[in-house]
Order: sequence, then C-alpha cells, then structure tokens
Amino acid sequence: MSLIVAIQMDPIEAINIDADSTFIMALEAQARGHCLYHYLPQDLALINGRVIAGARPLLLRREMGNHCTLGAQEWIDLALVDVVLMRQDPPFDMAYITATHLLEHVHPDTLVVNDPVSVRNAPEKLFITHFPELMPPTLITSSKEQVLEFRDEHKDLIIKPLFGNGGAGVFHIRPGDENLHALLELFTELYREPTIVQRYEPAVRDGDKRIILIDGKPAGALNRVPAIGESRSNLHVGGTAQQAALTKREREICEAIGPALTERGLIFVGIDVIGDYMTEINVTSPTCLQEINRFDNSKLEADIWDVIEMKALDSED
Repeated sequence: MSLIVAIQMDPIEAINIDADSTFIMALEAQARGHCLYHYLPQDLALINGRVIAGARPLLLRREMGNHCTLGAQEWIDLALVDVVLMRQDPPFDMAYITATHLLEHVHPDTLVVNDPVSVRNAPEKLFITHFPELMPPTLITSSKEQVLEFRDEHKDLIIKPLFGNGGAGVFHIRPGDENLHALLELFTELYREPTIVQRYEPAVRDGDKRIILIDGKPAGALNRVPAIGESRSNLHVGGTAQQAALTKREREICEAIGPALTERGLIFVGIDVIGDYMTEINVTSPTCLQEINRFDNSKLEADIWDVIEMKALDSED
C-alpha cells in the first residue's frame, strides 16, 4: 500500500537529523514506499470549501548537511492526500489553532495525525486536568491572591505560562523567594491567559521522564535529568538523557489515560512524569523518538506507521 503523505511542519532544511522526530517518521514513510510532500503551516489555505497546501515533493536521506531534496511548489488538494502529519512546533497560538480548524475539513477522510479537533481541544497543560488524580497539586488562575494562598499551602512552587513550550518561562519559586510578586506582574504583562502553578516535586532532580504512547499504549521512555542549578530538564536547555524503563506507577498512568488518547485519535503522544505525577500530555509535536531508539535499540517510528497505515486503510473503507 503506497500512501500520499503531506507533512505540515517548520522548514525541514533547518532540522537536526540526529534528534528530530519528524525526520525519522518521514524517513520511515519513504522507506515504506509512500510519496512525501512538505509544506509550511502558512502555506495552508481554504478556497471555496477546499483545503489546499502549497507543498513541495520531498526526498530524504540520513546525510548531514544534505538530508533533503525539495521539488517545485505545487498546490495540492488535501482531500486527495491519504495522510497529513501535523508536526509544526508550538507555540500553541491562534495560528496553530487556525490550522486545526482548516485540517478539520479533510479529517478523517484524509487521516490527520494527530486528530486536529483533539489537538485543538487538548493543550498540554489543560488536557491533563481531566486526570486530577494523576497530577501534582495544581492551580490555574489569574488571581494573585489565589497564587499566594497556594504558596502558603505548598511552599515550593513551579510557575509557568499556560501555553508555553520547551521549558520557556518555567520558574522554580522556593519558599521565601522575594521574586514571586514581580514574576506574577511580569506574567500579567506578557500573557492574557491564566498562569499555571504547581507544587514543586523534588523528584525532578532524579529526572523528568518522557514516555511515548502510540495509539494509547506505552512504547518507550527516556529520563531527562536537569543540569546542576537548573529546574528544567528539557534536553535543549542542558538536560541529560538517560535510558529508562517504566515503573509500576508509570504503567498505571499510561493505562489510565490510554483509552482517552485512542478515543480522541491521538496516535502519537508524549507524556511527562516526575516521580509519581504526570505533569503534561504533549499532543502537538512530541519528540524524543531518536533518543529512545538509540537507548533501546528500537524503531518507534515504525510502530507509529504501523498504526497510521492501519487507520488510513480503515478510512478508505
């Protein structure tokens, strides 16, 4: 079965081929004989009820500095495409949300991964609130007074923007830290949305585990240990990757959320777990496939494509 696959992502010429998850997903699709197109989110359009994209034929190779060949741009009707991979990086802003609305017109006849309606309805830091028993104590508010009361109760806090990504704007506010008031004032100036405040989990010093779920089932994991003097464990801000296996508690978390992911058409998801608590459910553009593959000698992109091909075949019936 040969599929036509359109990949909606940021400029592919600039990616790091040794770390980028979309690259190996696309490389696997090419190896399976699928026809690839690449387009930027801003090249998505709706005209007279048809969703079209200014896409370019794409060929890939694992060759640093020469990893892609892009053909001439052509406007393709996404209703005639088999699969769209929605893989642009956040921020989850109105441009991102608009793209989900446009892709909703073609899904599920054209399989969009992940389901655009569910992506729109499941921001990382809000979707998780449907599983309060799996979260650390959490407050989402625009009220300074509520933050201060939360601090009185939990002392040690993590404060972050509700729609931030990649660790940007994440602050660890320790008991007695005099910067809290100024930080809340800054967040009020920078963001219209409420702020998310969580109890700081000291277990983060042992690592923040990224767990990949494919069609609702755990498929691999990676531990990310923050650098000394840093509360964030993201790899691009200095976190160290370590091989990891799932604990009993982490399997319980996956079993609890798995059915909801499958029901919502969220095929490729990454969750973050610190100690006994899940802190985020990443559905927009999850990462860490290559790092996990190297540690586990696995090929998670093949597992993802097994599911995509099955669902694409089902959508044709």
